[in-house]
Amino acid sequence: MSSEPATYPGYRFPAEIIRHAVWLYYLFSLSLRDIELLLAERGITVTHESIRRWVLRFGSEFAGKLRKRRPRPGDTWHLDEVFLRINGELHYLWRAVDQDGVELDILVQPRRNASAAKRFFRRLLVGLKYKPKRLVTDGLRSYGVAHREVMPEVRHRVSPYLNTRAENPHRPTRRRERQMQRFKSLDQAQRFLWAHTMIYGHFRPRRHLMTAAQHRRARAKAFRIWREETRVQTAA
Repeated sequence: MSSEPATYPGYRFPAEIIRHAVWLYYLFSLSLRDIELLLAERGITVTHESIRRWVLRFGSEFAGKLRKRRPRPGDTWHLDEVFLRINGELHYLWRAVDQDGVELDILVQPRRNASAAKRFFRRLLVGLKYKPKRLVTDGLRSYGVAHREVMPEVRHRVSPYLNTRAENPHRPTRRRERQMQRFKSLDQAQRFLWAHTMIYGHFRPRRHLMTAAQHRRARAKAFRIWREETRVQTAA
């Protein structure tokens, strides 16, 4: 039996190192050079360009696997949008979370109109494969149009005070936007933020609602699922 560490096909570094670098990048506000330095301290010599390629190659894949493993989200969806400046132009990050703060999906779009709202609603329905019992949004009229055309049977409540669940997850996005000195393109923003939403949320349960023992169990479970979903797949 070979004693060589398991590697992903086409990559010479062990899978354990690659997935650890990807984990560091999405969980913490670290640059690629920061991660290069952290790995160097452990005796692992790898360039920041290699780490960038690992993030591009595996970030969305790992995030997609984690998304499939999460329990079905709740039946109340909170929706909100926040602006992003990409190459000097305003874009909008649309975000949806459930009543427990679990992030459902995000979509970066250049507009904040009814067409953009309907596109996001349809994306949510395709990705989650069920309709909620209630939608909670702020006063943006585009939500009302999308609700009437896409999910008219779902109750819709407009309230700026009940929608903080969707606003709070914007904070990690703002931190990463500053650390990355803004996003360079719409595609880059969508690709990074979607993976960041899934991976960051997987390791960040709502700590203030748990006892210390519950939090330790939730954290151990998150790491177990991460190891299972990022291991090297071998042929049967």
